[in-house]
Amino acid sequence: MKILMQLDFSLIPPLNSILSWYMLRYYGKSIPFGSREEALKNASTLGYFNSAQAIADYAAIIIHIKKTLQAKDSPVIVIGGSYGGMLASWFRLKYPHIALGALASSAPVLYFDDITPQYGYYALVSKDFRGASETCYQTIRESWEEIDEVASKPDGLSILSKKFKTCNPLTDASELKNHLDSMYANAAQYNKPPTYPVNKVCGGIDGGGFGDDLLGRVFGGLVAYKGNRSCYVNEPTNQSETSVGWRWQTCSEMVMPIGYGNDSMFPPDPFDLKAYIEDCKSLFDVTPRFHWVTAYYGGHSIRLILQRFASNIIFSNGLRDPYSSGGVLEDISDTVVAVKTVNGSHCLDILFAKETDPEWLVAQRKTEIKIIKEWIRPSHINGPSN
Repeated sequence: MKILMQLDFSLIPPLNSILSWYMLRYYGKSIPFGSREEALKNASTLGYFNSAQAIADYAAIIIHIKKTLQAKDSPVIVIGGSYGGMLASWFRLKYPHIALGALASSAPVLYFDDITPQYGYYALVSKDFRGASETCYQTIRESWEEIDEVASKPDGLSILSKKFKTCNPLTDASELKNHLDSMYANAAQYNKPPTYPVNKVCGGIDGGGFGDDLLGRVFGGLVAYKGNRSCYVNEPTNQSETSVGWRWQTCSEMVMPIGYGNDSMFPPDPFDLKAYIEDCKSLFDVTPRFHWVTAYYGGHSIRLILQRFASNIIFSNGLRDPYSSGGVLEDISDTVVAVKTVNGSHCLDILFAKETDPEWLVAQRKTEIKIIKEWIRPSHINGPSN
């Protein structure tokens, strides 16, 4: 989440050049207990790693900064994308006396507690690929069964390892399938101009540069997405703070029931809460709090509830982003509004502006800036003069 402090009512800067501070508890340099190893050691220290305490940190920091800068009466706008977007919207709801407004980009605040159908995410991934190329979509859809069939042969995993140039020999077909699943999801989620990764993957699949057979075409998509490498699958990686941190958060409080339905290019695989709980107990010895987010921040009957007390929140989404399936896509009131673009992707509107940005993206940012300008007008903040 970013914090925007407007010190001059006459001008609001572009969203890519705001005065901001970055702080997400347990991420970046915001590490308690002296070291990352100690902070992530076990559930005892990880227990302080949650969204409620993250936004409480922000509240304390904003108050401190405003006092330090002698900016007591300056309005603050909080801006975030994805998890940060959720934090931004929740901050405005929990601390309306500290933040005048929030821009929540690609914030799937409705992907909790079965508010959003569990198949929404992968249905949109599939829609993105089908929109790019029907043949590409069908190739991917048929490839999973082919991978399993090859893997079932006596030397099947060896064949797949060579076919896909894995960095280490495959021990199970799921290694390859999980890698491809993640690639397709990432390509769709970040399907931004000017490269449009979904088109890049489908160009490789449809191009036939690695053979006309089904798996050769799929490998072509992998190469197109990642470029020429010595190997592609199961490369050695270090655990990042993001992968460890988000795994903890999704096990402790941010439980998003995401499954695969029959209307996608992936094999059907409904969300299994029992298996999810077992995995989290195995990893962290904690039981996921499935209802926590909606109990603490709300979500059910969001239109009715937010109409009653919320104001000054922009929920922005690009409809190519699979997470938009759990986003707020319609205006809730005059001041809790949805700004969406048909071709937008995950958090695209709050990324740095480029000369290659299409007109619809430029227009989206202008709309958001116009709304925020209205929030920070002195008459809006102080009320009509006597």
